[in-house]
Amino acid sequence: MSITATRTPPARLETPVPAPRAPGASAAPAPPEKPERLVSLDAYRGFVMLAMASAGLNLAKVAKDSFPNNPIWEFLRYQTDHVAWLGCGFWDLIQPSFMFMVGVAMPFSFASRAAKGATAWDNAVQVAFRSVLLIILGVFLSSNGAHQTNYTFVNVLTQIGVGYAFVYLLMGRGWRVQLAAAAGLLGAYWLLFAVHPVPGADLDWASVGVKDRSIVMSGFFAHWNMNVNAAARFDEWFLNLLPREKPFVFNEGGYQTLNFVPSMATMIFGLMAGEWLRGPRTIHAKFRGLVIAGVVCLGLGVLLDHTVCPSVKRIWTPSWAVFSTGWTLLMLAAFFWVIDIRGWRGWSLPLVVVGMNSIAMYCMAQLMKGWVRGTLKTNFGQDIFSGPPGSFLGTYGPIVDAVAVLFVLWVVCLWMYRQKVFVRI
Repeated sequence: MSITATRTPPARLETPVPAPRAPGASAAPAPPEKPERLVSLDAYRGFVMLAMASAGLNLAKVAKDSFPNNPIWEFLRYQTDHVAWLGCGFWDLIQPSFMFMVGVAMPFSFASRAAKGATAWDNAVQVAFRSVLLIILGVFLSSNGAHQTNYTFVNVLTQIGVGYAFVYLLMGRGWRVQLAAAAGLLGAYWLLFAVHPVPGADLDWASVGVKDRSIVMSGFFAHWNMNVNAAARFDEWFLNLLPREKPFVFNEGGYQTLNFVPSMATMIFGLMAGEWLRGPRTIHAKFRGLVIAGVVCLGLGVLLDHTVCPSVKRIWTPSWAVFSTGWTLLMLAAFFWVIDIRGWRGWSLPLVVVGMNSIAMYCMAQLMKGWVRGTLKTNFGQDIFSGPPGSFLGTYGPIVDAVAVLFVLWVVCLWMYRQKVFVRI
């Protein structure tokens, strides 16, 4: 992990034209030009991190407790909570967005390192260090509040750490190799599930953590049911090799360690998008490419969802990997159009200050939210976020709570930004 005190200026995406050389002058090798930041990527990252840290602004809780039959609140609840198993809401796109952006940022990050004189060996060491540190940090954060280390590898940091080195090896290999690698990963992951035997009809689903029988699929798609699939069996073996308070039986949410395999495809798709944006095309051609690729991925993802395997975020099925990539491409394209094409950048500063310190925001959201909430109650009153039934705070108190805590975390990011302090791994 490093803490830097340099601020990088906004992005310039057009390929620079070399200055003409005088007749007869010898060509001196020019040092690599340091690429400038892609501001739209910082804003997109900040938007996603703020959404994650907000806990959905507790909209799902308010919808459930105060507006159980209201269609508008039901829509908000669906978009700010994970779906039970099948389908996709906005909240399910947070992790794919973060992993996709890791891939997008790689060409810019390593071009910057090259401009500073980094060698291939320097990069290899950096990649290995970053991968290990992300895994350690992810396990550390997952163990917060536990009696001993909780060895789990399903949060976004560990998933990135496990697959990061492989994705780095594909950088600069060309879109055909990268696409073939992504397809190979998704195909192998699909086959692993497809050949794994399904449980018998007499299975007690509650014994594997399935409380809602409506999510149980039949027929061929039964290979992707919760906690009885190939990846779940792998975790029953692998996680019990590690020290635990009690034997691992199943993950309550159905998340699996092997999700890192298809999520590498998500990072590869991001890598392809990043190299596209750093390429020599016009800025409008880059935007069109992002939109076209996004629409194609959405369509292909829906097709795969109805034919090859169900779209399930919690086990990152191949159809989900492709479908979610479609949304991430379109969201990146939207930020790219507004900020880098239209030049409307002033509004994005609240997002950029978080996007440039995304690791700091992630760690604060995991470790400090309870302390921040308690401190606010100590100084402003224990009932600051609550009230009698029917009152404003009695109804919307959870939202006020989430907004207040998020604002404090954002102020910390703003202070770091103004002090030019950026935490990077």
